[in-house]
Amino acid sequence: MQIADRIDRLGTETSFVVLARARELEAQGRDIVHLEIGEPDFDTAPNIIEAAKKALDAGYTHYGPAAGLPEFRKTIAEVEGARRGLEFKPDMVVVTPGAKPIMYYAIMAIVNPGDEVIYPNPGFPIYESAIELAGGTAVPLPLTEEKAFSFRIEDLRKLITPKTKMLIINSPQNPTGGILTQDDLKAISELAVKHDLWVLTDEIYGRVVYDGFQNYTIASYPGMMDRTIILDGFSKTYAMTGWRLGFGIMPKHLAEIVAKLQTNVASCTASFIQVAGIEALTGPQKWVDDVVEQFRRRRDLIVDGMNSIPGFHCHKPLGAFYVFPNITATGFDSRTLANRILNEAGVACLSGATFGKYGEGYLRFSYANSIENIEKAIDRIKKFMDQVEVGATAEASAVA
Repeated sequence: MQIADRIDRLGTETSFVVLARARELEAQGRDIVHLEIGEPDFDTAPNIIEAAKKALDAGYTHYGPAAGLPEFRKTIAEVEGARRGLEFKPDMVVVTPGAKPIMYYAIMAIVNPGDEVIYPNPGFPIYESAIELAGGTAVPLPLTEEKAFSFRIEDLRKLITPKTKMLIINSPQNPTGGILTQDDLKAISELAVKHDLWVLTDEIYGRVVYDGFQNYTIASYPGMMDRTIILDGFSKTYAMTGWRLGFGIMPKHLAEIVAKLQTNVASCTASFIQVAGIEALTGPQKWVDDVVEQFRRRRDLIVDGMNSIPGFHCHKPLGAFYVFPNITATGFDSRTLANRILNEAGVACLSGATFGKYGEGYLRFSYANSIENIEKAIDRIKKFMDQVEVGATAEASAVA
């Protein structure tokens, strides 16, 4: 039986592929340190869990509106608007099961076959996948280590053509931890207004920032509220990955279309989980601050550790919970080294090439794990690299 041609354009997240391989090794008795998956190792805060339990007892077990419970949309508009210094209306908010649907819905609602969408590379692989599935043309925008894994505005300017319909930005960024400065956002906004572009801004790591840095949204710049889709959610900030709770904030007319897409795809987001989301946003926020401080300590540890490994050079990121060390001096390509580190050193990480062609020469490690495990991983990788000839040409790996 034949499958639709569009499936050939569908990508995936390699982190789950590597996780499955690591689990196979663990089933064989191997001890694996998991630095591949972008998931906080903390449990969800007790007050949020308790709110979900109470919601179940109160009967929040039925269908809700496609765009989200009115009281939750109102809470998101107020809390997230205040955090960004903007005024959002509840009818600008669409609640989804996880933040990823906002990506798909926005692209499906806006991008026609043949339209070009510029996206960061290396970047979250589902950007390219969603663009291609919609029939659009994915145009990679290189992120450079020299610019702290941001991009040069002149590079963006050169990529814009009459076919360009949308620009995707992500700050803090996966996989590099890079951030966009206010100067970057101002320049991007001016290009977006000049060329009449939609901007999808992925702000899922917006509160996971360090060293006094404050994250800003491009929606706050002149002319941008009417052309910006903010993607955000609860997975990273509140350690709620398994709850599947996200949202988008966008112009009202687009929110109505996105809610219609939600009706067709998922109907709605679980009602009791939305009640838990209200508690997450309005309850004590010290838990979040404490978690971010834990991430900062882990960041400092893993950056120092990576820089002590022969052939590795690691930039210190200002946000998210990933490091993206340059491994070109080892002589290995990214996939080969990632596979050997997993199979021979017992540390799961991701090849930078899985995040796009400009990720070749790098590896991604998540430091959303304990200090003990990070220290163990560094020790194992260092011992492995001491046993191989750094600078030698690596043989191709048979494992994808």
